Amino acid sequence: MKRICVVTSTVPFVRGGNELLAETLVRQLVRFGHESQLLTVPQNRFGRQFSAYLAAYLTDVRFEGCPERVDQVISLKFPSFAVRHPVHVCWFNHRMREYYDLWEKFLASLASKRQLLKESVRRVLLHQIDAFLLNRNVTKLYAQSKNIQQRLLQFGHIPSEVLYPPASDLLRCSKPTFGRFILSPARLVELKRHDLLIRALADLKRPDVHAIIAGEGPQENELKRLAEQMGLADKVKFVGEMSYEALSRYYSECLAVFYGPFNEDYGLVTLEAGKCHKPVITCTDSGGPKELVRDGVTGFVCEPSEHAIANAIDTLASDQGLARSLGENAYEASLEHSWEHAIEKLVMV
Repeated sequence: MKRICVVTSTVPFVRGGNELLAETLVRQLVRFGHESQLLTVPQNRFGRQFSAYLAAYLTDVRFEGCPERVDQVISLKFPSFAVRHPVHVCWFNHRMREYYDLWEKFLASLASKRQLLKESVRRVLLHQIDAFLLNRNVTKLYAQSKNIQQRLLQFGHIPSEVLYPPASDLLRCSKPTFGRFILSPARLVELKRHDLLIRALADLKRPDVHAIIAGEGPQENELKRLAEQMGLADKVKFVGEMSYEALSRYYSECLAVFYGPFNEDYGLVTLEAGKCHKPVITCTDSGGPKELVRDGVTGFVCEPSEHAIANAIDTLASDQGLARSLGENAYEASLEHSWEHAIEKLVMV
């Protein structure tokens, strides 16, 4: 048995895939005979990132020579990989994306040359800090997807091994049924692109299909206005953040799951849908989810347009047998990613 500390960063009142993965990892470590606790370090807002890195770097998790010593740490998200320990496995999700793959979009939001200069300097410094920590402060580096692995190589030439996180152990899916709704479970932020699903509803040939959007976030009012403007207020239901018990029920009863974010790191939703025997509709530029969805086998990989997504939904709505077949294939594919295998990889012997 080892005493393992799982370390990640959090933002107050924000709960997403990173937090769920960290909590699940702790439970699974305990399940496989280890002692584990979750430690969170601050993430901080723009302009305060360096203090967050310093706070993580100065966090003492070693306690060597004490009965409460920590044998290993497993970090997840920036800046948690700044925590120091001689046995440090990083199951890497992402760095601060505004300074990496989302840099061009971030630049467009800056209002002055002074801001541009300040953020450009900050970007250079963060690249150097991240490269040092991921090369020198980490014993073993796993990327949560091939998309993440490629980003590490693109920005810093940092090698890693891919290890996909399995679906949450809290998911309790009953015998699948195939209702007349598409489930879209993700935080309500621009990068998750719930708006693509809303627009696709207006392009459907099957008027009996509606959508359920599960999640909270700053884009909620904007998405509701979009549904109203398109005359779809009665076809789009916003159910907010839900317990896993309620989410399991929606997974079990939906026709399919829409998960079409832009250049997603990994996308736990994809395997959650598969675990519940449901096909996933994703997009060609969705990153991590595209790695896990086999077009025409476990779901559909569409162009990121409402027309293409509408066609995929119409196809499934017109052929429940196809939806069931794709869902069974998705379930079989989800079995390839087990917590037993993940823990075996993550725990250093």
